[in-house]
Order: sequence, then structure tokens, then C-alpha cells
Amino acid sequence: MPRRHLHMTGADGAALRAALRDLRTELKVPGEFPAAVLAEAEEAVRSPRLPALDATDVPLVTIDPPGSRDLDQAMYLSRRTAGGYRVHYAIADVAAFVTPGGALDTEAHRRVTTLYFPDGKVPLHPPVLSEGAASLLAGQACPALLWQFDLDAEGRVEAADVRRALVRSRARLDYAWVQQAVDAGTADDSLALLKTVGALRERLEQERGGISLNVPEQEIVAQNGSYALAYRAPLPADGWNAQISLMTGMAAAELMLAAGAGILRTLPTAPDGAVGRLRRAAKALRIDWPHHVPYAELVRSLDPRRPAHAAFLQECTTLLRGAGYAVFTGGHTPDPVLHAAVAAPYAHCTAPLRRLVDRYAGELCVAAVAGAEPPQWATDALEALPREMADGSRLANAAERECVDLVEAAVLKDRVGETFDGTVIDVKEQDPQVGTVHLEEPAVVGRVESHTGHLPLGDRIRVRLAAADPGRAKVLFAPA
Repeated sequence: MPRRHLHMTGADGAALRAALRDLRTELKVPGEFPAAVLAEAEEAVRSPRLPALDATDVPLVTIDPPGSRDLDQAMYLSRRTAGGYRVHYAIADVAAFVTPGGALDTEAHRRVTTLYFPDGKVPLHPPVLSEGAASLLAGQACPALLWQFDLDAEGRVEAADVRRALVRSRARLDYAWVQQAVDAGTADDSLALLKTVGALRERLEQERGGISLNVPEQEIVAQNGSYALAYRAPLPADGWNAQISLMTGMAAAELMLAAGAGILRTLPTAPDGAVGRLRRAAKALRIDWPHHVPYAELVRSLDPRRPAHAAFLQECTTLLRGAGYAVFTGGHTPDPVLHAAVAAPYAHCTAPLRRLVDRYAGELCVAAVAGAEPPQWATDALEALPREMADGSRLANAAERECVDLVEAAVLKDRVGETFDGTVIDVKEQDPQVGTVHLEEPAVVGRVESHTGHLPLGDRIRVRLAAADPGRAKVLFAPA
């Protein structure tokens, strides 16, 4: 997709910041951390529970968006002497700083997840931890859960281990830099192997029927004191990095299942008729989908930079609805046990600075590898976690959706009546005169309503901006 930064005036920026403040109030977003929480965080920074194992000699690096400071993961890849590969993957050890039942822990259960707004984030943990002592910042020795994977020549996991260790990241990298270094042949051996192992894991994902959707992201970007919108098509490096996280989540699920207690991230199979609807969408978007070609294979053949393909990938996200968490104890296997998109048991365990459940999954995995009983605080909290995470996810999704709507309306508020080129990427089955249009410039995805006939799914059309009201946080288009 094209990437175009859009400028707004200072007045627009001020109005938008006021609207964002109102949105926080409307959504009942947590405010400042209570004094007791901040005091406990400061004390934790001074006296964290440090592990006995020193792994600061492992030359880890982090790969995150530019400017990120809440760094959950760091990695190092190497070749094994006997053949195959070894992956070291460090995950921030939040439990080293949080006392179960304390003020920090209670506040984390209230917040559940980090919320992202254009004018700043609402973190799960105080920044002194999430962007400081607990973050895997370059040059900083800090406690982590250090995973070690031994892979065969085809990228299959032969052995997985996780234990507490002191680690030190060597560098903070971003996806674009990694992609450029790999493409130019200037990447070091570890980053070059990230491409090799990532591609092998993608092939294994395809074999088991898993699906990773490379949906272009509509980003809100800060610019000159205001905000704008841009599209970002995922880079191959995004996918390689994601495969390491997926591999870890799958290993964590297997460890917890073998131990008989844990929490899985689950996704049911798509309901009847869902794939049929996608086939109709593919036909409307003029995407060739022979009946002998599996859905997963088709998805991998698409180019998210092409508008029709981007529209179809967006439609594919309808198959990912219904995700949740399943808790199990006493050796009982949950139902469902699989994550339909991963096509394997899977757990969230690689983002504990930003997501509450990951701290618990990591703790259960460490206990499972050690052959020990998990701590009581971890098992006691399991039953409530699915509900807590569901509430947190709903708030995070609402915040993201409303923020994008606000920025779209602010960008376009002075352009009502103008016409734009766009692609119809969705049409409501129950009302085919209502759908969604994707503009290439500006980077807006908005509602479109026709009063003269059905909307042509997949067609490029000219649309007129009928409304853009930042106060109501909506834009509306009509066929021109």
C-alpha cells in the first residue's frame, strides 16, 4: 500500500487532542498510577529478584518499531555444530519485579493490557518498569525468561527449554533496518539466520495449515505536534520475527499441556459459510481462487500492496473472530485446544510488559521445565484471567478503532464535498448498499452508503465525502 504522511494544522491538532482526552473519559481508560503502585515499582527497581544464571554473554538484540522502549523480546540465532539451528529468545521477566497480591499486581489486573493512543500510551505497568528496569533495553542487564530452542535442518523444534537468566541486549533494531541489512547482505550471522529460520517456520506453518495474514496496517503517526494517517504493508522481516514468537507460543502451550495446568489462546474454526463468503469476495475482487487451492495457500500468494489483494486480506480477518482463552488444571485438556489460525495449541507468553496473561503463562512454563509445581499465586489467578483478558481486549479494540476514526475525521473535516478514488473492500450481506471504502490517498478506510444501488465489491470507484465530524468520530462517503 502507498505510504503518505498527512499534515494537519496546529488548530486541528489541538482539537484532536481534546477529542482524545474526551475519548479516554468516555471509555473509562485508567488514569495515572496510584501513589502506592508507583512507590512499589520504585522499590522493585531497587531490589528485583535476580536469577542465579548469568547469560549476559549471549549477544541478544531486540527488533521493535522505532522509538519503542517497552521491549519484551530479544533474540540470538546460531547454527548448531551437529546441524540445524539454535534460537535464544529472551522474554522480559515481569514477575521478578511484581509481588503477588501487592499494589503493582492489583493494578495490573485492573489494567490488563497496554492501551495505545496517538498522543501516548496507557501502560500496563509504570514506565519505570515497562520502559526501564524490566525492559530489555540495549546495554542493560536485566532478568528474563530465556528460551532455548534446538531446531533441525527443516526448522522443526527438537528441544525446548526455558529458565530464568540475567541477560543483556546488544542493540535495539527496527524492522526496516533489519530488512535493509538482510537484503543488502550486510546483516550479521544471527540476523541472516533470522531470515533462514523464519522462512523455514513459514513453510512448516503452511504444512500444518496455519495462516498468518499480512494485512496492511493503517497507522496513526505523530507529526509536527499533530497526527496523520499512513498505510504500512508488513515487511518480510515482520513475518520472520513473528515466526519466532509463534514458535515460542506453541512450545509454551505444549509445556503447559504436558504439565496438566495452564492457559491457552484459542480460536474456533470458522463457522459454516464463512469460507464460502470469502470465495464470493474473491470472485468480486477478481482474485483467481481455483477450487483445488486451499485457503491458506491462496492467502500466501497475495501481495498486500495491491488494493484488491489488500481488500481480500481484510475480508479474511472475519475468520479470526471468536478468539479467547482456555484455562485447564488437574490434567484436563481444554476444548477447544487448538488455535485455528495457528493450527496448533498456542499460548500468549512473549509480551508480559504489555499483556497480563503472558506473565502467568511464562511462570507456568518455567515450573513445567523444572519439573516443579507452579507457584500458588500463578494457579490461583488462572480462573479469572479469561474474563479479565476479554474485558481488556474489548477496551483495547474500542480505543484503537475510535482513535483511527477520530484522526480520519480530523484529517478530512475541511474536505467535505470533495471526491476521492477508492476501492470497495467490504459490502454488508444484509444491506449491499452499505459497505467500506479504502482510499489510497489519504490513508482512510471509511463507511460508504449508496442510495442508488448495490455497492460493487472489489471495484475502484469515485466517492464523495459526505461527512467528517471529529466530535462524532466518523467519516461517511457516498458514490460520486
